[in-house]
Amino acid sequence: NNKYRVEKDSMGSMKVPVDALYGAQTQRAVENFPISGTTFFVEFINAIIIIKRSAAIVNCKLGSLDKSICDVIVNASDKLLADSYEEHFPIDVFQTGSGTSTNMNVNEVISCLATNKKNKKIHPNDHVNMGQSSNDTIPTAINISVALMISEKLLPNISSLIESIKSKEKEFKNI
Repeated sequence: NNKYRVEKDSMGSMKVPVDALYGAQTQRAVENFPISGTTFFVEFINAIIIIKRSAAIVNCKLGSLDKSICDVIVNASDKLLADSYEEHFPIDVFQTGSGTSTNMNVNEVISCLATNKKNKKIHPNDHVNMGQSSNDTIPTAINISVALMISEKLLPNISSLIESIKSKEKEFKNI
């Protein structure tokens, strides 16, 4: 029907929602791991996107990735980091031990956005995931996401708390 498209990969065909930016591997994970209904927070997904973006640049500098492919991966990553695409990252936090499903979800979304910008197919494994392992990407993303959350949430909230305490100090200085 019109609500799904058929995506094919090395494991076969999958029905994927027609408006989803992800592909067959993500859809398999959604169906195989409907455990908690809790998805990863945006800082964690953004950390993986930062890793994918950085890897494309490094792989290009090493001569392993064509410059035009690198450029569309970087542009797609930048678009994801700038806009809200949370609905395209539906993987449950409880999944395989190494986070392969989430790693592949990000690869597929970047690949889809990058392919839309270029006539040439940008492959989620061969191009976006080039030279990366989920066993490296996920632990690195944990560290980057913590740094993002400290910078974007903790420090601003601490500053706000300090200002609030200073305000109360002035308000109650005579007490």
